[in-house]
Amino acid sequence: MVVRNPVTWLGTPAFPKAAKAALGNTQLRRNLRNATSTIRGKRAAAVAELPDWEQLRAAGAAIKDEVLANLDTYLVQLEAAVTARGGTVHWARDAAEANAIALRLVRATGETEVVKVKSMATAEIGLNEALAEGGVTAIETDLAELIVQLGEDRPSHILVPAIHRNRAEIKEIFQRAMPDVPADLTSEPRALAEAARRHLRRKFLSAKVAISGANFGVAETGSIVVVESEGNGRMCLTLPETLITVMGIEKVVPSWPDLEVFLQLLPRSSTAERMNPYTSVWTGVTPGDGPQSFHLILLDNGRTATLADEVGRQTLRCIRCSACLNVCPVYERTGGEAYGSVYPGPIGAILTPQLVNNPADKQAASLPFASSLCGACYEVCPVSINIPEVLTHLRARVVEDKGKLAPEALAMRALAWVMADAKRFERAQRAGTLARFLGRDGRITRLPWPGSKWTEVRDVPVPPAESFRSWWRRNRGEQ
Repeated sequence: MVVRNPVTWLGTPAFPKAAKAALGNTQLRRNLRNATSTIRGKRAAAVAELPDWEQLRAAGAAIKDEVLANLDTYLVQLEAAVTARGGTVHWARDAAEANAIALRLVRATGETEVVKVKSMATAEIGLNEALAEGGVTAIETDLAELIVQLGEDRPSHILVPAIHRNRAEIKEIFQRAMPDVPADLTSEPRALAEAARRHLRRKFLSAKVAISGANFGVAETGSIVVVESEGNGRMCLTLPETLITVMGIEKVVPSWPDLEVFLQLLPRSSTAERMNPYTSVWTGVTPGDGPQSFHLILLDNGRTATLADEVGRQTLRCIRCSACLNVCPVYERTGGEAYGSVYPGPIGAILTPQLVNNPADKQAASLPFASSLCGACYEVCPVSINIPEVLTHLRARVVEDKGKLAPEALAMRALAWVMADAKRFERAQRAGTLARFLGRDGRITRLPWPGSKWTEVRDVPVPPAESFRSWWRRNRGEQ
């Protein structure tokens, strides 16, 4: 299994270099294009069915903003409600604390294997790897997560982690890594799903401990909500004796009427369904029914720092639907691995840098620049996160962190000096036309330093033979 740092992957290069490598993978680009275009089309049709979709978006954003403005109050209310119903609440400031709590709870049961519900929060903190170091094996039960786990791979999509794999590749992974796989396994979806079902059923029936994430936590009742499409999560949430849930502190909602809004927004934005196939809700412990020991780990891991940023805090509205990924022209061509984070695409480009909050992390600092700022992500976001606004905000922060001697700052000062004088600007334009001799087929692919820092990951258009200023003077005179 690939070892990850919390939030970001160890050793991943900055986005431009990773993206350039991904662009060379023709099969990856074909898989992504087919998958994202299909999901995108289905989502558009599902959303178009609701005449009040925009009102629902506004309601979702307003509820999330209310929660963020009073997060301390709602979290204390949630803790009290969970405790009153027989559960135990643990508070984790960061990934290390959350992992330590989870490992301690599993060890207390005497078990060395757990089944897991698909969870972005546990992937964010690297829980599987932390458990493995402590002698506990975590079995992913979501089909796509299982494919990624058995293939010793990295997830590349929030909703469909194995979106970069096709059926033939999945068949090869199952034959290589899945015990007791049928010798005559084909690449038909039905056959692949049946092989995974048989493999997982044995795990479900023997597991004593399960670990889940949470889509929502209802403060007024202490109820935890998980939505999924396969039913594997339902098996994890009902069969084991002990259930451990890791929930980001921003996932709390005040009441059941508030939850109703998100149960309309989420399925249409993620899987393009009118209603989620499996919505599991549990409240504390019920004697004789389901897990008899329930632990809720409330995870901060950079969220309160994000909350303090007036522009960036809207990122915490995110309900992890992945709609922004499916419309993003950058993600569609590079895939999720180029982002080096469990949160890829537009939402990852604004969430990861804030959770990491470390200017020295070059990979995280590069993510706000992984966008064309076309705004498609903002248009489809079910909770109206203005992703382009946050992207430009974080870009400015990156440059500010570098100081006055940052290449970007120096370049802007030099450009300002040139453009402040008409004659200097015109001379610079004439000099720039000489770069035409470095190009081929209308593109410049290699420039000497410092221009090489740009062309290392981007091409430059060949400048025209004549500037507009010169053309105007020649055709219209000095006036």
